[in-house]
Amino acid sequence: MSTKELRVAIVGSGPSGIYAADALTSQEAVPVSVDIIDRLPVPFGLVRYGVAPDHFSIRSVRGTLEKVLDRDKVRFVGNVAIGEDVSLADLRDAYDAVILTYGAARDRRLGVPGEDLPGSVAATDLVNWYCGHPDALRDEIETELASATTAVVIGVGNVAVDVVRVLAKAPTEIDATDMPQHVLDLLAADNITDIYLVGRRGPAQATFTTKELRELGELSDAEVIVAAADVELDPVSAVTVESDRLAARNVEVIREWSTRASEGKRRRIHVRFFTKPVEILGSDHVSGIVLERTALDASGALVSTGETFTVDCDLVVRSVGYRGVGLDDSPFDPDRAVVPNTAGRVLDGGVPVAGLYVAGWIKRGPSGIIGTNKKDAAETVQSLLADAQTMLGGVDRPGIDGLLSAGHQVVHMDGWRSVDAGERAAGAARGRERTTEHDRARLLDLAAGR
Repeated sequence: MSTKELRVAIVGSGPSGIYAADALTSQEAVPVSVDIIDRLPVPFGLVRYGVAPDHFSIRSVRGTLEKVLDRDKVRFVGNVAIGEDVSLADLRDAYDAVILTYGAARDRRLGVPGEDLPGSVAATDLVNWYCGHPDALRDEIETELASATTAVVIGVGNVAVDVVRVLAKAPTEIDATDMPQHVLDLLAADNITDIYLVGRRGPAQATFTTKELRELGELSDAEVIVAAADVELDPVSAVTVESDRLAARNVEVIREWSTRASEGKRRRIHVRFFTKPVEILGSDHVSGIVLERTALDASGALVSTGETFTVDCDLVVRSVGYRGVGLDDSPFDPDRAVVPNTAGRVLDGGVPVAGLYVAGWIKRGPSGIIGTNKKDAAETVQSLLADAQTMLGGVDRPGIDGLLSAGHQVVHMDGWRSVDAGERAAGAARGRERTTEHDRARLLDLAAGR
């Protein structure tokens, strides 16, 4: 066993980063200390700012992740942006190894005319807003929601379902969440009566989980409307349902919705399969969307039918996936929007970059559930530990502290605990467990005990 301690920096404090720290500090073959660096003043990444606030059981994984941050050999270093406060090149000089786990935060584009009109928003921005992300486009989102009556959500993944559910819920169904108070107030007052959930393929190809899908049909103030024709399975879909239990369960839920009689609820969720956007209409604001019917050919490929129809709407939410972005001084594959790698070792021109690793969505793309990141991070850490002997013989590394400018406020775990206490106190004042603080300056004040 070596006596030199390996110093590792992890860029990103979401699940993949914390799981990597867990794997590193759970083993004893290589002495290691870990700094988890995040540009935000608070940890947990997508668990805090991506998982829907009304999914309490999923968000509760924060308790498990926090235990890793509390370990002696793990240090949270918040409010430090790589590429702004510290360069990646300098960070690599300050540590034996660096693991990039900063995720995929940009939205994918639809690529249709009118996509950039006011009233066309990315699901990533809407999710940031209702989760209380410090960088949320609050003015833009609130302006759109305050005037919208009909929303069209493009996409049939879990994020699209989350957006539809949050927009469709009655105030009593979200009051207990940790959403910022201004979010709860606006959602309680909004005028949206019709929400369209639009997917290019059929119910057998949709990627949402059955539990989240089923929740749409259980809302107190919204009913789901599905055309019977959309649940008539083509031969390709029929084969999928026979071989895929998840697809079969989803189709069963959607088929039951298609048999329901109207209950006259205030909101209607129109689920449209085999439909793709062609153009978003409007001169200075979204006024409608042109949709085209699609079909699957005998090989399962998506084909256009040429049959179009228009839905009048004043809000379009694009939810067709997330995209990673590159960092300066790091290889990046713009086509796949990931850092090129083999088993977590970053590659430059097919050659491993010494001491640089990657895990999570920026490694493999935005796929899987939270637990998927644990196995993914373990693979990366295994590669890092296999390379450890080449790093242990080097010089002692100074870490990040000497790289930051004088007066830069760094948030460690004691600062996070102060934020946590402040959010819990704000929530208790309104009869809930927590109210998320959305303002960066206020988060920094709380972290400093102000």
